Amino acid sequence: MTNKTPNLIIEFALLGLLALLWGSSYMFIKIAVADFPPFTLIATRVTIAAILLLLIMFFRKERLPKDPKTWKMLFIQAIFNSIAAWTILVWGQQYINSGLASVLNSTSPIFVFFITLFITRHEPINNVKLLGACVGVLGVILIVGVDSLNGLASEFLGQMAALFGAFLYACSAIYGKKFTHLRGLVTATGTMIWATICLVPLSLIIDKPWNLTPSPNAIIATLILSIFCTGGALIIYFRLVKTLGSMRVASQAYLRAGVGILLGIIFLNEHITLIIGFGLLTAIIGVVLINLPNKNLKG
Repeated sequence: MTNKTPNLIIEFALLGLLALLWGSSYMFIKIAVADFPPFTLIATRVTIAAILLLLIMFFRKERLPKDPKTWKMLFIQAIFNSIAAWTILVWGQQYINSGLASVLNSTSPIFVFFITLFITRHEPINNVKLLGACVGVLGVILIVGVDSLNGLASEFLGQMAALFGAFLYACSAIYGKKFTHLRGLVTATGTMIWATICLVPLSLIIDKPWNLTPSPNAIIATLILSIFCTGGALIIYFRLVKTLGSMRVASQAYLRAGVGILLGIIFLNEHITLIIGFGLLTAIIGVVLINLPNKNLKG
């Protein structure tokens, strides 16, 4: 392992790519969940991702950990970032649209901020980071629009599911700091193995997937979700947790919300307004404020 200072240009580019991959996942989930029930969709997602990551490990000659303590930690991480978070989110997306899901699910930096402030105190907290979090939330509100909140009564459970998924993502970002002794690829593979072990039996028992007849669009969406939005994204994610820190990585959720909205505009014929455009800009400003190097911050 090396202590070399990361190239921030590369790391922020990867942060943007991660936002693109995870932002597009809401659209693919919405397409796939029309034909795949939640447990089966996520079981398929994590199984394909686990196979892909294991193949990459094989060609890179990487090794999985052997000690039980690390595998126990990987199990906890898998609950936070996939087993619970993804299943709950997919369940919620049965009742809310992908744009709203992406926005509600983008609140993880707020959870990270307050978990850090009141519990873990594992990273510096200051007024500029608080301002960044607030500005980011304002951007998200502008993006989704106040009118969308009118559906809270009928869509309450789906929205709460998306928000709880954001809380689990925050826990994942913070707990992920424990894996500095592992390469990102190894951590990602271990969590996907645990997710596969847990979710495949649940899928077989609850959903009986052999009775499903998914459409080609649902199958393609599931494959993209599994290979790119899961396997590829997790490698980037665990790298960034080590190089940028949990709060900075969680802040890509603001960009993820923007991606979710833009994809809805492009592929679902939604219209962008001046307010939405301003919201996207505001969200990006919030990300920048949260991601400023601590040595440049006062407060």
